[in-house]
Amino acid sequence: MADAVDPEAKGKLVIAISSRALFDLDESHQIFKEHGVEAYAKHQEKNEEVILKPGVGFTLVKKLLKLNTKQNPIDVILLSRNSADTGLRIFNSIEHYGLNISRAAFTRGESTHTLVGAFEADLFLSSNYQDVQKALESGFAAASIVGSGSNDSHDTQLRIAFDGDAVIFSDEAEKIYQEKGIEAFEENEKKSANVELKAGPFKCF
Repeated sequence: MADAVDPEAKGKLVIAISSRALFDLDESHQIFKEHGVEAYAKHQEKNEEVILKPGVGFTLVKKLLKLNTKQNPIDVILLSRNSADTGLRIFNSIEHYGLNISRAAFTRGESTHTLVGAFEADLFLSSNYQDVQKALESGFAAASIVGSGSNDSHDTQLRIAFDGDAVIFSDEAEKIYQEKGIEAFEENEKKSANVELKAGPFKCF
């Protein structure tokens, strides 16, 4: 694993993404589930020169990295449940697509969310809902990334929309709605109109 904290990353937006979100690893994952880790490792090593297809988060990462011109404000880190040995195929694919990703960590089957803090990542993206939930519970900004099912007609444009409750701001209002209903929620909103909202997990992002 590369050094977790990069001195040159200070002041940058650090985004950690799982390998299954960056690349299409469904076939490999199916082999792992049906035949175990040894068969999975053999499959990856046998196909290490076979370039992986883009995953659900590939386009987002590609657009984020395009923001890196002179100042390089974006630092993307790869987090993978692979081992370093079976991860060679992933690195070959990164090189093939010309993605400027130089830091990565391999957990040998363990959850990747535990490394978000070690890399001081501002945002963790994964296709694994459980990893995302654990990262959020640990106080880190994290999100599940899923396919949109639509064609991207804006190759150079990056569009990001954030929800307010439980994302930019805390989930205190959302909890009132979930636990007590819409009337209690609206009453609380009126009473707290002049009270500043607490920060949510995506405030820094």
